Amino acid sequence: MTGFININKETGVSSAFVVNRIKRLAHTPAGHMGTLDPLASGVLPVGIGNACRLFDYFSDKKKTYLARFRFGVTTDTLDSEGEKIFKGEVPNAEEIEKALPALTGKISQVPPAYSAKSVNGVRSYTLARAGKEVELAPKTVEIFSFRLIEQTAPDEFAFEIVCGSGTYIRALARDLAGKLKTYAYMSKLERTASGVFTIESAVTLEKLSEENLKDYLIPTEEVLAYPVLNLESPRVFNGLQERVSEKDGLYKLYRSGEFYGIASVKDGLCKAEKKLC
Repeated sequence: MTGFININKETGVSSAFVVNRIKRLAHTPAGHMGTLDPLASGVLPVGIGNACRLFDYFSDKKKTYLARFRFGVTTDTLDSEGEKIFKGEVPNAEEIEKALPALTGKISQVPPAYSAKSVNGVRSYTLARAGKEVELAPKTVEIFSFRLIEQTAPDEFAFEIVCGSGTYIRALARDLAGKLKTYAYMSKLERTASGVFTIESAVTLEKLSEENLKDYLIPTEEVLAYPVLNLESPRVFNGLQERVSEKDGLYKLYRSGEFYGIASVKDGLCKAEKKLC
């Protein structure tokens, strides 16, 4: 079995729990394409079998989130599960709107101390839980859109965020509040899209069984936006290069009309990159 299951993960369940359940149902290795914290819900694409080899091809895809930030206070984890540590003023919608452009585009972001980042071989969250001070290097992330939707409570606002891989939404809450000279934490998070996978087509884990898993399996070739390349010569399928007339780039490779995997073309030479069938 090879392909993807687009899971609508519920709050309180870890991404690892979801993957392990899919493994048991499929009796095949599986892996998720971008983790969601237990606090978050929404789209969690899970690759089954050879589809797991596509992780690097999906790592830079856009992700869309619906998030809620609570202002006037923050926590050590930057979400609702942490301990409250600082207090400040609650901004109004107009002030928030004016601050959003500064956090749009390519920005420098310091990951939260409570994250899976490695510090000298130790997870950052392990050090933070032990009470040790954690200093993480800033990284460049891309925010394509950061839009205020509505005010959901006297101190809480809802946002839609479209961003690139590696963005911490909790850190955006911290940084937005910093622009407003106050504090905030992420109180709710739902991922509504991850690349081509959307919440509208996602299925809950509870609906899946060994008997119906294949009904929800998305074929690997359907999620790849590359042009098609059909080859009959056995050379490329034996790890050798084959001269072709196509332009440089990545292609969905087919043999005798059957999907094989991903091929790359460079300087007129084609090479099979990933076998996905």
